[in-house]
Amino acid sequence: MNNQSEPLLEIRGLTSHYGRIQALHGIDIDVRRGQLVALVGANGAGKTTLLRAISGVQPVSGGTIRLAGADITRASADQRVRAGICQVPEGRQVFGPMSIEDNLKLGAFTRPKGETAEQMERMYALFPVLKEKRLLPAGTLSGGQQQMLAMARALMGKPSVLLLDEPSMGLAPLLIAEIFRTVASLRDQGITIFLVEQNAHAALAIADVGYVIETGAITLSGPGPELLDNEQVQSAYLGM
Repeated sequence: MNNQSEPLLEIRGLTSHYGRIQALHGIDIDVRRGQLVALVGANGAGKTTLLRAISGVQPVSGGTIRLAGADITRASADQRVRAGICQVPEGRQVFGPMSIEDNLKLGAFTRPKGETAEQMERMYALFPVLKEKRLLPAGTLSGGQQQMLAMARALMGKPSVLLLDEPSMGLAPLLIAEIFRTVASLRDQGITIFLVEQNAHAALAIADVGYVIETGAITLSGPGPELLDNEQVQSAYLGM
């Protein structure tokens, strides 16, 4: 874990509304280079709204978002991708009729053309099953394999911060364990990850830092494994 003083992704006082309804209430979060930071909370707590605000598809009504020191609060979604923010969406959202290889190429659309082949080989080394099936339609993959494809597609953009939205959603327990092993492995390779997840136990167990969000506000933060031992977290999210 890297503990540089300057956060790579810095969120301060972030607020966002859906019409008159306030969804985020002054969110403060730091993600440092090389860290895996997890945000956990119940359905409807504001997790996905925050991710959408970071990636630029949800309007922000107050506060700031900084990436590597630069203020990107008002930047468009495509400018943020070019700046290094790539999101793996909830529900995977792969392009089913297109081949696995073409799905991966889409992830590299902001990168110089000459990098695509080399980056694709990296993805095939990370996810060998995608190489085996690269010419098949993405829709033929299992749920777990589609999640790997969605992660590989985002990584094709060489992100400085990878945003992961509910990667375990809809997967069987064995596949969930495999996905979280993969996420931890990406962090171990130096990729900075901001993980949003309802499965608090799996997320906090591998997180360098964890945050708990309730009704649009951060209520707890600390090292991920320490939050697992927190009585409030155990009673609210772990059924203990």
